[in-house]
Amino acid sequence: MATTSPNKLSLFPLLSLLCFISIFLLLSLSKRASLSSPTTHRSATVFPPKSDGSLSPLSAACDFSDGSWIYDPNLRSTRYTSNCKEIFKGWNCIRNNKTNGLEISKWRWKPKDCDLPSFDPLKFLQTHRNTNIGFVGDSLNRNMFVSLFCMLKSVTGELKKWRPAGADRGFTFLQYNLTIAYHRTNLLARYGRWSANVNGGELESLGFKEGYRVDVDIPDSSWAKASSFHDILILNTGHWWWAPSKFDPLKSPMLFFEGGRPILPPIPPASGLDRVLNNMVNFVEKTKRPGGIIFFRTQSPRHFEGGDWDQGGTCQRLQPFLPGQVEELFSVRNNGTNVEVRLVNQHLYNSLKSRSAFHILDITRMSEYRADAHPAAAGGKNHDDCMHWCLPGITDTWNDLFVATLHTIKG
Repeated sequence: MATTSPNKLSLFPLLSLLCFISIFLLLSLSKRASLSSPTTHRSATVFPPKSDGSLSPLSAACDFSDGSWIYDPNLRSTRYTSNCKEIFKGWNCIRNNKTNGLEISKWRWKPKDCDLPSFDPLKFLQTHRNTNIGFVGDSLNRNMFVSLFCMLKSVTGELKKWRPAGADRGFTFLQYNLTIAYHRTNLLARYGRWSANVNGGELESLGFKEGYRVDVDIPDSSWAKASSFHDILILNTGHWWWAPSKFDPLKSPMLFFEGGRPILPPIPPASGLDRVLNNMVNFVEKTKRPGGIIFFRTQSPRHFEGGDWDQGGTCQRLQPFLPGQVEELFSVRNNGTNVEVRLVNQHLYNSLKSRSAFHILDITRMSEYRADAHPAAAGGKNHDDCMHWCLPGITDTWNDLFVATLHTIKG
């Protein structure tokens, strides 16, 4: 029968104790590292169970639009470079040497009750193979479209440039058969110059000589086929509705038509916007692709201070606003220079409140803080550009919101 050496037997308790102490120290160090690491962000989101018992990746109850901007000097300065050729020259704040051009992207949006992750462009391409995504609206939607394009292009350069379904511009990422396109339309509805007929008519009898005819029930041809082509659609309108430089209420008023005839008595632009929104929403609901996902983006705020764009207004801020400053500039009660942002949203919410097919992409509240993120004097115009956004910049966060909301919808 084999016997155990006395020396080996006496060492066994000591070795066991040393192993236990080592494991304890390693676990303690690991726990301390996880709590103190500056790159670890713990989400406050509660993941509710879905009908099949699994957990939703993002909480449907989280309001991504309610939060604050946090400065993080360690953030990667940009998600794509200023060399992205699709960036409109006036929006390329880094190349145009805007003072805070690189700092703009170091502010991270933190929703109050959860986290908004930066979307992964490669994962997005892989997840949305064989998908068509369309942006329909004015130049602010182009701002968002270019942001998405540049982020996706940063991980793949295999592209086909084309104009699907009447788009102003568009691209297919060939390896994934993912198409994104921008359809330019200022009012969503069809419009064009109107002049009085020498033989007279209903508007002529009221003294109208010229203006713009807006057909509230006919979509602009640039996007009429978009809702039946794209699997995902992001619409916007608003900036042109309160633009006296475009539609002078006396010299070139907006004259609204429905069913081919003028609406009489003539209605103001605010009422025209309501009619257009209702008709265009109906049109999209009837023509969208089976299973199509439709977003309506809320109004993007301007930040003119000291006057409007043609009255010497500027936007020279180098940091985001504080909450009190936001209310001072945008409160409807104050009737300030940039008041149309919340007025447009009121019309939008009223039109969509009973539309289950539409999802609202609320970028207004997060954007109102960012008076620092416009091209301003670096936009190359003879006045400060306090309406469009620098790229890279805040519209990258709009796309984070778009992708997070899309994942929530798809579950």
